Amino acid sequence: MSESSDPKLPAARSAPTVPYASYLRVYEPLAAFAEPERTHWASYARRGVAATAQDELRRSLSDLVRVPVVGVPAHESADAFTAEVDGVLLICPWRTRLRGWLALRELVDQFPLPVLDAALPPGARRRAAEEYERWRERNPDARPWIRTGVWQVPLRWFVLVADDEREYLPGERLRYRTPMVQARRRLARALRILRAAEGYGGLAEGLVDVGSWLEEFHPRSMVELDYAGLVHALPADRLRTDRSARDVAAGIAALGAGDADAAARTYAELAERWREVRERLFAN
Repeated sequence: MSESSDPKLPAARSAPTVPYASYLRVYEPLAAFAEPERTHWASYARRGVAATAQDELRRSLSDLVRVPVVGVPAHESADAFTAEVDGVLLICPWRTRLRGWLALRELVDQFPLPVLDAALPPGARRRAAEEYERWRERNPDARPWIRTGVWQVPLRWFVLVADDEREYLPGERLRYRTPMVQARRRLARALRILRAAEGYGGLAEGLVDVGSWLEEFHPRSMVELDYAGLVHALPADRLRTDRSARDVAAGIAALGAGDADAAARTYAELAERWREVRERLFAN
């Protein structure tokens, strides 16, 4: 994939970096959007100023420090990430409100109830849930273009990308970008191998979920795995030597070749490496 050599100017950054999130994004071609949204995104891209993942995260977090707490924005975001690949404009809408609703539904499984109540009162969560149900009735086919990992990059995401698609700029970014057709092909191959092996049911189940999500998008989309804030939270030497996509591919190849021991060693090392990263969530 050849990208435009004339990138947009990043949005101004005056606030501290928020460190803990990574993202899996889908960028769809402009033609995938119906009017009037297509015209909106075309005009948006012509502005020439690109918002960053940190901009989006800061705006989301700002609602959580208001009084009273706003768990989910009152209105949907009109912002997006954009990219130009082979002369084609690609759009990844933020859909912050939708993602906020979905995140709230997951919080109960991630935090003890007293902690959750202190961070977001039960009344605010109840109102958000009711709003989501009403909205869902009117928008039954809605889905987010972005998935989020907290203090980790889920191992199943690495199945979609290849080591030679890795882009690392110290202090700025670590990401992978791949065509949708490649991501789907890699996922399908990995799923066949994992289903035939023993002990990888959890990873296979996670891939089924990711695969179902990817099927919702235009076949000429681009998939991006972005370490985002983790670039600012993890040591530079850890990032420089991180080749998780290569290691995941090696583990799947070993399984496919019948070398279960080599695959088990690879995945054990990967799981331990990312467990250490996830533990930072509870370090303070």
